[in-house]
Amino acid sequence: MAADQPPAAPAPPGLLVLTAIAALSIVGPLAVHLYFPAIPAVREAFAITDALAQSTASLVLFAMAFFNLVYGTLSDRYGRRPMLLIGITLFLAGSLLAAIAGRIEVLLAGRLLQAVGAACGVTLSRTIAHDMFPPDRLVRALALMTMAYTLGPMIAPPLGGLVIDLFGWRALFVVAFVLGAIIFVLSWFVLAETRPRGRAAPSLRVLMLGYRQLFASARFAGCVFQSGFSTGTFLTLASGASFVMRDQLARPASEYGLWFLVFPTGFFIGSFISNRLGGRVSIEAMVVTGAAILVLSAASAVVVVLADALSPASLFLPGFGITIAQGLALPNAQGGAMAVDRDRAGTASGIGVFMQFFCGAVMSQIFGLVYDGTAGPLVAIMLASALLSFGWGLVPWLRLRRPA
Repeated sequence: MAADQPPAAPAPPGLLVLTAIAALSIVGPLAVHLYFPAIPAVREAFAITDALAQSTASLVLFAMAFFNLVYGTLSDRYGRRPMLLIGITLFLAGSLLAAIAGRIEVLLAGRLLQAVGAACGVTLSRTIAHDMFPPDRLVRALALMTMAYTLGPMIAPPLGGLVIDLFGWRALFVVAFVLGAIIFVLSWFVLAETRPRGRAAPSLRVLMLGYRQLFASARFAGCVFQSGFSTGTFLTLASGASFVMRDQLARPASEYGLWFLVFPTGFFIGSFISNRLGGRVSIEAMVVTGAAILVLSAASAVVVVLADALSPASLFLPGFGITIAQGLALPNAQGGAMAVDRDRAGTASGIGVFMQFFCGAVMSQIFGLVYDGTAGPLVAIMLASALLSFGWGLVPWLRLRRPA
């Protein structure tokens, strides 16, 4: 009888909807990765110190870190779609302000506004995916989204380097505005609200109390800190390599952009493996495996510098292993963190992305403070961040293996 039949499973998202969700992940690279080749040029244009030039990148990471918490929490209360459209609008306004900046203070203001807006992309795309996919398919869906996300870092630095060499660094923000406007239109017409209906919107006080409850879980803490310091390792290399390429190796911004392709290639491979193993290998095992590969890759960069064998290839190839490690661990760490409390998935997603950008900002800004014109400080900070990532990655894995 029809009354005895179980309810039909919800239809899987269509291709256009999946494309729109994947496009949201590109907003972050437009604020972060597109700008990396411009840091040395901005330093020269405004005659500022290395540390202040680096802050034009790390400021974005700090702001995106904190506002990922805001978007994640507010999306649990007010819905995904309103927060998404507000965020992209702020990103567009910041891009215009940065493009016309005549002083470093105005550029920093524009970059800050860009970051506040761009923070919506990664958090809300993951949260929307969480709303649409059941738990047994979520890690695989996140791995596929991570593979799509690699298109942003894959395209942004080479495009940024080419634009800088042809039109100057200000043109980067025009490119960011145009691409951001396309993403806004796509989101407006394609993405509907996905926050589950019938669930009372929790008060902000209840949501804030959820932070403490989430961090009470060793699995949650291990996953978010592992992914945070893993991202710190990568972003230190990604931003620091632009200085080393220009100052120590005397290479143009466009060459930096071409070498950068090594990073998303590794990320894609790691995410592909993670997708294939999803559901067959435990989340904890994948996280700790990725963290171990991260340490080995960072250590190889230290060996290169100590052996005085620095070249563009020896600078970027350790990053290939670093990004493979990220691709293996990141989707699993994301899925593991959000699975701790499904009623706080948006908040958990926001905390996870906060840790990624915050750790990335701290590590890359430390590099800006200690940079001495050589690659030594760069590889030392990378190794320290990788070791912290491995230590936190062990936490959920050891807890899983502990006898009941």
